[in-house]
Amino acid sequence: MKKETIYENLRKNGVSRRDFMKMCGLLVGAMGLKVAPPIQASNLPRHLHKPAYKPAQLVARALETKPRLPVIWLEFQDCAGCSEALTRSQSPTLVDLVLNTLSIEYHETLTAAAGFQTEENKQKIMQEYHGQYVLVVEGSIPTGPNAAYCTIGGKSAEQLLLEAAEGALAIISTGNCAAFGGLPAASPNPTGAKSVMEVLPGKTVINIPGCPAIPEATTGTIAHILVFGGPPELDELNRPKPFYGQAIHDRCLRRPFYEAGKFANSFDDEGARAGWCLFKLGCKGPTTYNACASIKWSNGLSFPIQSGHPCIGCSEPNFWDGGGFYQGQSAPLQRPTLAAAGAAAAVGIVAGVGVAAMNNAQKKQAHKTEEAES
Repeated sequence: MKKETIYENLRKNGVSRRDFMKMCGLLVGAMGLKVAPPIQASNLPRHLHKPAYKPAQLVARALETKPRLPVIWLEFQDCAGCSEALTRSQSPTLVDLVLNTLSIEYHETLTAAAGFQTEENKQKIMQEYHGQYVLVVEGSIPTGPNAAYCTIGGKSAEQLLLEAAEGALAIISTGNCAAFGGLPAASPNPTGAKSVMEVLPGKTVINIPGCPAIPEATTGTIAHILVFGGPPELDELNRPKPFYGQAIHDRCLRRPFYEAGKFANSFDDEGARAGWCLFKLGCKGPTTYNACASIKWSNGLSFPIQSGHPCIGCSEPNFWDGGGFYQGQSAPLQRPTLAAAGAAAAVGIVAGVGVAAMNNAQKKQAHKTEEAES
């Protein structure tokens, strides 16, 4: 029996063609698409090659021809913060698409069912959609004594992860705990917490870190897998580049003050009230890669730096042990897994601050000279 496509399901539920195309446009933005590659055939002369699809047309074509993409969402050592953030996304239409249309078939926090009923449903999905479902993992995996720190239905978190990962089309770690171990893995790590990619070394795991992860980064990545059959381009830490391709510092609204050498020295001084750069208060924006400054939170209202708090680097490995919180001095600028790159970034930032200060001093001196001559 032919499976119902996503478009057929939407039409059956009263979604018009116009609204469908709007949804496709929303997905284009969520995935960070720009221009689709042209369709070429080697046996055709170049002038007969078909032009590139527009991104929205490409997405529409995929939704019109592909069946629903089931999502199994597992929670282990977590606070459910990523799930909570997902339900409060700034793109409710997109979240509705992911939750209800694609859709999430198993989620311990959001499901109405419980106990044997929901566990049996998960097993059914894994069998019927073997190799065709997306596995999303929230929380780290305890591997301590007998892996007994987190058990569900009589099975350890590690057992459940290995079981679900075996038939998954794609595996996504959402939140810092799943991606890099997060708070549970902080020293002294009493539960032996590990990240998903540490437990699954032979598989490609897509990391969407953050504490919590930005909802649109999670849903946008799932949408990309639906349309293209795989993840977007990943960086060296397996993070999707459309969301983690730039440092927060690169798009920070306080960046002009950084360039001008204007820094807040305490949370209640003149600089802080004027919105100056928070680098001296421990901000890790220059070495933290995430889309916080562009997507933001609460319908694009704000993000920590805009609200007056330094970035704590929660989308980077070992952020908890790395001193992400203010301790009266600037936090060390280094990426724990890339020491050389971190050192280079620190040198560059110090040099940049020095140049900015020198330029500022030269401008002041030139202004004084002009006043004296006049």
